[in-house]
Amino acid sequence: MKKTKSRYAILGMLSICPMSGYDIKKTIEESISNFWSESYGQIYPILKTLVADDLVTKTVETQSGRPDRHVYKLTKKGRQELQHWLGREVVPKVQRNEFLLKMFFGEEVPPSTNRKHVEQYRALQLQLLGKYDALETEIKSKYDADPNSSYWLMTLQYGKHVSHALVKWCDQTLVKLNKMPNESQNRRSKKKK
Repeated sequence: MKKTKSRYAILGMLSICPMSGYDIKKTIEESISNFWSESYGQIYPILKTLVADDLVTKTVETQSGRPDRHVYKLTKKGRQELQHWLGREVVPKVQRNEFLLKMFFGEEVPPSTNRKHVEQYRALQLQLLGKYDALETEIKSKYDADPNSSYWLMTLQYGKHVSHALVKWCDQTLVKLNKMPNESQNRRSKKKK
């Protein structure tokens, strides 16, 4: 059976501390969601498999007036599996990017449509930069003594560098799009008429 990268994302989350499935999802959203996501539909079946493979243990905490809390903890075998995966070479994967796909075929619509897409994409990058700044402040203030914090900040810096570069690309692209006339640039359709 093929092992998904989700398996290792969950093992990685549990390397930080024991968590419930809900805690894992919440921690992913608050920490690595700029480059990784997991749904509950992925988390719970993987946790079940990890328990069956003796990579994590599960304990049940009884809560008054609330459903029992299932807490998962990384085992020694689980940590070894995570470390083995971390040591393997990264296999590059081409990412699907709808925004770039639309830009590639941009001649089919007026430049104003493409400008709107670029402006929205630029606004998204600025929003991400704000999120990264807030996360950086939180990591430095709450987790400065945590040995993981240096690595968390490195991945955060990656996101900041990418977003800064994308804002610059958007600015350069908008200059070019603003020089184009507003009528459709669909030359092939015009040639066929």
